[in-house]
Amino acid sequence: MKCVLVGSRFFGATVFEALRNEDGVELVGIVAPAADDRLALAAQAAGFAVHVLANPKIVPGDAIPEGTGLILAAHTHARVSNEALQRSRLGGIGYHPSLLPRHRGIAAVEWTILEGDAIAGGSIYHLADGWDAGAIAAQDWCFVAKGETARELWERALAPMGIELLARAVRHAREHGQLPAHAQDPRFATKAPMIRRAVVLKEDRPASTTSLVVTVMGPDRPGIVSALSERAQRFGANWAASRMARLAGEFAGMVHFEVPRENADALAAALRALEPTGLQVVIAKSEGADTATGLRGLELELVGDDQLGIISNLTRILAERGISIENMHTEIIGGSAPSKPTFKVSAHLLAPTALSSDTLRRELGVLAHEMVVDIALDERAAADAA
Repeated sequence: MKCVLVGSRFFGATVFEALRNEDGVELVGIVAPAADDRLALAAQAAGFAVHVLANPKIVPGDAIPEGTGLILAAHTHARVSNEALQRSRLGGIGYHPSLLPRHRGIAAVEWTILEGDAIAGGSIYHLADGWDAGAIAAQDWCFVAKGETARELWERALAPMGIELLARAVRHAREHGQLPAHAQDPRFATKAPMIRRAVVLKEDRPASTTSLVVTVMGPDRPGIVSALSERAQRFGANWAASRMARLAGEFAGMVHFEVPRENADALAAALRALEPTGLQVVIAKSEGADTATGLRGLELELVGDDQLGIISNLTRILAERGISIENMHTEIIGGSAPSKPTFKVSAHLLAPTALSSDTLRRELGVLAHEMVVDIALDERAAADAA
């Protein structure tokens, strides 16, 4: 069975590795949206020629070699043209991470979570006119775990399911010379459009607590952190954030406590009582609700594949809008095969009260779309990273 793989990113590359090891399958073409896409790089490393799309929205006929038996779509946002499909004996099939006709669209996994579906699934469908509307060749299902995010559902169940379903479909085509085709019932069709909310904003609420930022230094020994947490618990304080390290035998730490206002002075006194043990304790006190006149606080969270330019573009937009960054925390998660590193930004901002949150959301949404930032689903504000 001679196949052409059209795809991108992690899923496309993973399907490529699975199919090149599948008995009776010959990959005669690889089509990717960019030369530095993960699928393109994987194929080139394995000695395959790659057709890079001139127009990332459509696969032309000349991308499909003569004699192709089946076109496979694995995470592609490019429509396979009718001319391309006609160059393949069995046309083309794609994997969609939903039980079609439910959740047709680019954000099927996200809408599965947003709609509170207890059951999710994947579909192999025939490529045809209309997004995700072709006849069904194969399907499978799985439960959605309580509290599971879209990314977790995809990585745990739907991506592996898609690889297996595509391989199963190729085997069927190879053995039988055709593929099942069961028409979708349009009565049950729902849409899953892109959710342009990779940036989440939440306005501050008036605080009933006092912030204590405590710096502690001294000879390192067991029990320092325990002593801090015990005093925090005694006065009903929340351990909001911290940075701690052991440097040249010395303990150095900074902790942000949020304590009920009526207990702030007592907690500060209890922490200073640690000084006779050899620790240096410095405490800065502030009321969490106090914000400069004409400004309001916002929490920002951004999550996406790690790439150059996220911070520079984000901070440029904020600066142009007169927004100050009170604190910012960034981290890179992962980085080893098979998944790409995830870059996370959490920040507390001070924005002019005259600036509409909707306006800022729109501008940041454009940035998120341009940089192909993954969709954020958690509408809770990011934790204070101070």
